[in-house]
Amino acid sequence: MSKRKYSKCFYGRGGFTLIELLIGSTIMVVVILATLTLYMWSNKLAVDQQQFAELQHDVRAGMFFIARDVRMTGAGLPIEYSGYFLEGIDNESQGAIVAPDRLKLMGNIEEPLNLNIDNYQGAAVNVSLEDYSFEQYPYLDEYYENKVVLILPNPSSGCMNGEIREITHVTHDATGGNEKINFSPGLSIEFNPPGGLSGSCPNSDDYDGGLVTFIEVKEYWLDITGNYPGLTAGVNGYIGNGEGGILYLTQNGIHYPLAQNIENLQFQYNGDLDNDGNLDGFTDWDNTNWTNNLQLISRIGQVRILVLGRTENPFVSFSGTPPANIHLYRRPALANSPQASQDDMHRRFLLESTATMRNLSLNLYNLGTR
Repeated sequence: MSKRKYSKCFYGRGGFTLIELLIGSTIMVVVILATLTLYMWSNKLAVDQQQFAELQHDVRAGMFFIARDVRMTGAGLPIEYSGYFLEGIDNESQGAIVAPDRLKLMGNIEEPLNLNIDNYQGAAVNVSLEDYSFEQYPYLDEYYENKVVLILPNPSSGCMNGEIREITHVTHDATGGNEKINFSPGLSIEFNPPGGLSGSCPNSDDYDGGLVTFIEVKEYWLDITGNYPGLTAGVNGYIGNGEGGILYLTQNGIHYPLAQNIENLQFQYNGDLDNDGNLDGFTDWDNTNWTNNLQLISRIGQVRILVLGRTENPFVSFSGTPPANIHLYRRPALANSPQASQDDMHRRFLLESTATMRNLSLNLYNLGTR
């Protein structure tokens, strides 16, 4: 009896109809599609935020190095050479829409060295130094090999030319006498300091009592196209091969890529250019009247730096549509570089900083006054 009741109750239950199965499957598919869609948009948003974070890192890294070297411009060099400490180019054309600026700096920035010359004949294979010159510094003899130095004449000579040479080795006695820096005859240096400083003085006696110092000639520039005229991909550190948007530091002729996805680089300059005792305000480099105008350049005391980065890929908001009329997706105007005419859905990050050339007239190495 109980068995028959159980069987009746069990077999009496109804199953799912075809319509119910179809409705349930449809609901499940909708839920799955909605979940996948949400995941896809969340993933896109995460990718956007990741590339924007990387962009911010690149821009900040580039700004750090530029601002640091601008502040160190002229470090360790005599004040009478202040007109040679920097040189700019405004809106250099590379055959692209954006025309970035360039900035070349010179200084004894990385390693301190100021050695007094006892005798030098100009473009000779060695320069004789005052006794105990090397003993002022903790460098081993091998440290000097392949280092680049700037040889300056004595202040009273009237000559303002400076020779850039590459050291092969140094020699000196154990007692600190007979100290010499040796060069290879005809060794080529493939870079030029700012202001056309490079050259030899006509009288060899001009160098007696002069100065030998390590030198860094640094140039900050932006490769827009990845095919910069006159440079070869893979040579001296240049990447090339159409890979543009790279911020480079060229130091003593070697190119070092610092940051990628950089869209624009601009510099402006402030100083008492009219010599009236007041700062004149920031202005762009005057390619016509400033270049090689040493007296005017020596009055520049501040540099404004503007670095603009752009995400590699178009930026997608959560809704998939960029907000209207906020220009996050349009290249802005920087200095005298014009704004883009329309949005392109790439997000940008702009960093601006002002660096004062605080070491322009300081003797950093406590060696007295020339």
